[in-house]
Amino acid sequence: MKKLITISLFCLSAIAFSQEQNVPEPMVTDRPDATEAPLTVPKGFLQVETGGFYTSFEENGFKTETYGYNTTLLRYGILDNFELRLGWNFEETRFSFNGQESPDVLSGFSPLLAGMKVEIADEDGWKPQIGLIGHLFLPFTAGSDYRPETTGADFRFSLSNTLSEKSSLSYNIGAQWGNDSPEIAYIYTVAYGYAVTDTFGLYAEIYGDFPEDSRANHLWDAGLTYLLKPNPQLDATVGSSFTEGQDILLSAGVSFRVPN
Repeated sequence: MKKLITISLFCLSAIAFSQEQNVPEPMVTDRPDATEAPLTVPKGFLQVETGGFYTSFEENGFKTETYGYNTTLLRYGILDNFELRLGWNFEETRFSFNGQESPDVLSGFSPLLAGMKVEIADEDGWKPQIGLIGHLFLPFTAGSDYRPETTGADFRFSLSNTLSEKSSLSYNIGAQWGNDSPEIAYIYTVAYGYAVTDTFGLYAEIYGDFPEDSRANHLWDAGLTYLLKPNPQLDATVGSSFTEGQDILLSAGVSFRVPN
C-alpha cells in the first residue's frame, strides 16, 4: 500500500509540474499498449512514461500474481528523428495454491532497458510512417530475484497508417531474445486507435510472440487515454490472453514531457 501511495503522489506531482510547461503538440506515447509508435520525442525534450500494472494466471489450483509498482520509461530526443530510451520496472510476484498463499515472494527491479528509436520514413499515402526501435536488457542492473545470467535484446519495426481524421492503425514486427533462453521469439502487435475528442482516445489491440521452440502466445487488451492539455496524458488498460498464460491484465499510468 505504501508503494501505491508513493506512486500516486509522484503522478500528482508530475501532473502539477508538467501542466506548467510549454510542450509541443501532439504528445505521442509508447504506453499503455504493447504497440510502439514510430514517432520520436522532439529534440531537447525528456518524456516520462510511468505507471503500474497487475496480472494473474491460475492453472490447476496454482495461481501467480504479478504487481508492477513502477514501469518507468524515459525517452530523450537527441535529434529531430532520434531518441535515447531507458526503462526500469520494479515488480513483485506472489504465488498461491488452492487459495493458500505461499510465503515465497519474488521482488525487485527487472533488468534495465537501454535503447534507441529512429524515424525512418514519413507516411505518404498508403505507405506507413516507419520507425526502428532496439533495446538491450542489462542483467547486472536487476534485483537478484529477476536477474538473468545473459544480456537480452529486442528490435522491432514500428509502422502506422492514418485511416481517417479520428482513427489510425499501428503495428509492430520484430524479435526478442534473452532471459537465459537460447531461442528467439518473433513478436507482433496490431492496435486500432480512435480519437473520440481532441483529448479523449480509445484503443484495442492484439499482440503476441512466436518462440522458435515453444508454443505461441497471443493476447489482447483495450483501454483509453485522456490528455490534460497540453500535458500530461493519463491512461487505463484491461486485457487478457487468447492462449494460456494470463487471466487478467490491469494497468494505469501517466505520461508527460519536460523541456530541457
